[in-house]
Amino acid sequence: MTSVRTPTRAQHAPEMPRPRRWRRSWLVRAGLGLAALLVVSAASIAFALQVTPAQSVTALGQTVEVGATAPSASWSGPGEVVLFGQTLPTEVDFVGPVRPRLVLTDISVNRQLESLFALGRGGAVDRIGESLASGWIRYFIWEIAFVSFAAIVLLGALAGWRRSDGKRTLITIVAGLAFVQAVNLSVIMVTATTAPTILREISSVSALVGRQDGSVVPRAPGPVIADVQALVLGDSIAAGLGGPGIPDASAEDIACERSTLAFATTLARVNQWNVRNLACSGATIRGGILGRQYAGSRWISPQLAEAKRAVAPEVVVVNVGANDLNWSVLVHVCSVSETCDDRASTAYFQRTLNRFTSDYYELLRQLGTLPGDPIVVVNQYYAPFDASSECLEDQGLTGDKLEVLLDRLDALNVVIANGATTFGYRTAQPDFSGHELCSDQSWVQGLDEAAPLHPNARGQLVIALADERAILAVEEEADDPAAPEQAAGLSLVEPATAP
Repeated sequence: MTSVRTPTRAQHAPEMPRPRRWRRSWLVRAGLGLAALLVVSAASIAFALQVTPAQSVTALGQTVEVGATAPSASWSGPGEVVLFGQTLPTEVDFVGPVRPRLVLTDISVNRQLESLFALGRGGAVDRIGESLASGWIRYFIWEIAFVSFAAIVLLGALAGWRRSDGKRTLITIVAGLAFVQAVNLSVIMVTATTAPTILREISSVSALVGRQDGSVVPRAPGPVIADVQALVLGDSIAAGLGGPGIPDASAEDIACERSTLAFATTLARVNQWNVRNLACSGATIRGGILGRQYAGSRWISPQLAEAKRAVAPEVVVVNVGANDLNWSVLVHVCSVSETCDDRASTAYFQRTLNRFTSDYYELLRQLGTLPGDPIVVVNQYYAPFDASSECLEDQGLTGDKLEVLLDRLDALNVVIANGATTFGYRTAQPDFSGHELCSDQSWVQGLDEAAPLHPNARGQLVIALADERAILAVEEEADDPAAPEQAAGLSLVEPATAP
């Protein structure tokens, strides 16, 4: 007899919906997967922006490395231009969170001007803009490749951690790579597609840093000067502040407080040159060298304009920067403050250094318009005090404060040196080590002397020695590649025995 099995209750019961726990589990897994993909995307893009090499482009004697900034939270804004080691915002704005970063590595003003005359202004603009745009496009082709590389590595590691088989690993990598590149392109595509158009409108580096290309300081009125071998431009250090007045001084000599103490006097005597010292106490790049300056109750013509009256100077020495940074104010504020590196003073210094960097670029560009092809030497600043000395503590300048001031002076010198190198000029670095303020044989005027912290007679002689070495190095380098090393051993006169 055959037995008949009675259906169980479970067999007759209708199919029940899946429990909410299962759906929550699926949502959690989906959320975790999406979060993992976003993390992989962010890591891949960050890696690519970090390692993608900047693309070097050259136009009109200007070499620029084209790269990208770090992602920004804002949707539009300026890019970055790295000028003499300082990162400055560009004058033009770009759309998107990732914008162009342009690093200037070489500038030749003479070649730029020659190309402008040879090609016409339109052709020159096209060459510069097209070069920057092509460099930007090449950069992002590389960026996409590096994003893919990083994403494949990370997605492969993720699949391995989940112990996926070969097929699932391949699906994870392909699908994940598509997601990562979608994120990458959505983040950068706006900039990548709009930036070339903006870059093509850039006519020169001047347009990036806020200067009008083509504006040149005109020659000052008056007769040309045919018998000048060297020119000195700059501030109170170059003017020789604190020394005896020069013989037969003009009204401008008196207003600018030029003296026989100045290193220009030593350069004239040693080389048997006629040196014209145009430096003026209180001069800055904007107010003194490229623009006129009010000094001694009178207006002084721009130093560069006066320099252009010289027919063909052999050498031009420039000493500038301290007044642009309000160095004397920084020292005073430091002496009366509890600390010299608080956030406010640090931000102020960085802002003034950025402004100086932009003005310094314009000065270097304008120096290329001087008649002839003079040797250009730009002086760096000496260290006027020793942080280990305690002689200034009663003036409020402790060792820690002096360290901050010296660090800021070093930052200025770095910009000066990098700028001169970028333009193919020379720098001179006077070394006052062991002869700072309060030392036994100080080369610096004391706080109670006519020009505190300025070089005395021996200090000016050391500056002249540094300039002479730089000049000789340039003169001999063309004939002998080892000339800079030979020139470094030159001894003009022993400073310690100078009067």
